[in-house]
Amino acid sequence: MHRIFTTAFSSVYPHYVAKAERKKRTKAEVDEIVGWLTGFDQATLEHHLEVDSTFEDFFAAANLNPNASLITGVVCGIRVEEVEDPLMKKIRLLDKLIDELAKGKAVEKILRS
Repeated sequence: MHRIFTTAFSSVYPHYVAKAERKKRTKAEVDEIVGWLTGFDQATLEHHLEVDSTFEDFFAAANLNPNASLITGVVCGIRVEEVEDPLMKKIRLLDKLIDELAKGKAVEKILRS
């Protein structure tokens, strides 16, 4: 089991927000992206942050967006569509979406709508 699986989502989330804000994006945009990928509304996302859900528990409770399969590309030197472990793939998909936000991509395009 990879260490990230048992890491609290709430310990990584501020880094997602900080990465976005450094590039003049907002916490609301990060939340929108997380909500799109996971199916969580704002209250559910905040609950997971408050109770320090691990990535494993966080994604176990998620209803992954059917269009998540459209997310492709490289994040941290790894091609997301080739990640075999289902949980690691979900984590990498989220990383990829946050990267796209930080690189200035329009939210509508990030959400594969």
